Amino acid sequence: MADTLRAADFWQVLGLEPGADAASLKRAFRDQARRWHPDLNGSDPVAEERFKQVNEAYAVLSDPRRRRAWEAGEAAVGDGVANDPFASGFPSFETYLDRLLGREPPQPEGVATGFDPAFRSEPRPRAAAEPPTDSGAGWAHDRGRNQAWPPSGAGGDVLASPPQPPPVRASSDLETLVHLSPDQALAGALVELELADGLVVEVSTPPRAGDGWRLRLAGVTPGGGDHFLQLRVRTAEGLRVDGLRVLHQLDLAPADAALGCQVVVPTLEGPVRLRVPAGSSSGRLLRLRGRGLQDGGERGDQLVELRIVVPQQLDDAEQALYRRLQQLAEEREAEAGLEERG
Repeated sequence: MADTLRAADFWQVLGLEPGADAASLKRAFRDQARRWHPDLNGSDPVAEERFKQVNEAYAVLSDPRRRRAWEAGEAAVGDGVANDPFASGFPSFETYLDRLLGREPPQPEGVATGFDPAFRSEPRPRAAAEPPTDSGAGWAHDRGRNQAWPPSGAGGDVLASPPQPPPVRASSDLETLVHLSPDQALAGALVELELADGLVVEVSTPPRAGDGWRLRLAGVTPGGGDHFLQLRVRTAEGLRVDGLRVLHQLDLAPADAALGCQVVVPTLEGPVRLRVPAGSSSGRLLRLRGRGLQDGGERGDQLVELRIVVPQQLDDAEQALYRRLQQLAEEREAEAGLEERG
């Protein structure tokens, strides 16, 4: 692994442009560590190797001395396999972040923790090995995956037990509905979302977003699945926003569509009168120019989609009229057929 890490472009491993600031570095590391942690990838060996690269990349780039050595092309930017902090297994992702970010819970006396993140040029000394107490906490007890205590009466260093496979977590995608006003959709908005594991993320929606758009947060769910944000940009009057355009669906009775009519439709600036041409069918789009959203010198239109709606219940007079219309249509088809044969 040492040769791989020495040859790696650490900026690329974390998905950053060279020279990114400390805050971006920490945020990118946290995202990549979550994505590749073996706990969340079912012991995938590729994920384990990638996780080690992410750990080493942050260790080098966050340490000015090691970063200068790496940028100068010196070979030994890390401590190599001999001091591999994951040689005896991986801690859980939550425990790993606690120690990494300085949130480590207090350890009871006598508990030895063999995990040392590679964020220092020299490994920290391990505590003297003693049998754990019933209430012992920390990585020595973490799912039984990392360190084994020596048998009673044995002395010396803590021995590494063979790592046990972590529980397999199925990858599943999640989706959250996010409501935006037309102005928020136009300018872009900062959305705060709390994930199922308690992690809070902030997502900036793109400018000129539209109703029905889906934004993908890759690999953030338990098991490494994606979380989708579905944007809902609608008004109380039933207008839907898509970029600068505004969309509205207008229901019409068959007679109004056939004969034509004038109707009042809502817009973002208030109701307006619209003329529906005779002989209109479902799906026809009528344009109201300049009734959409405005961004600088550019302004969108409003599109009105017609939908012909037949009453579910008809009285006797209405049924008689529809039967007569049906007969007329059949007679017209018959006459057209005779003309073709003639």
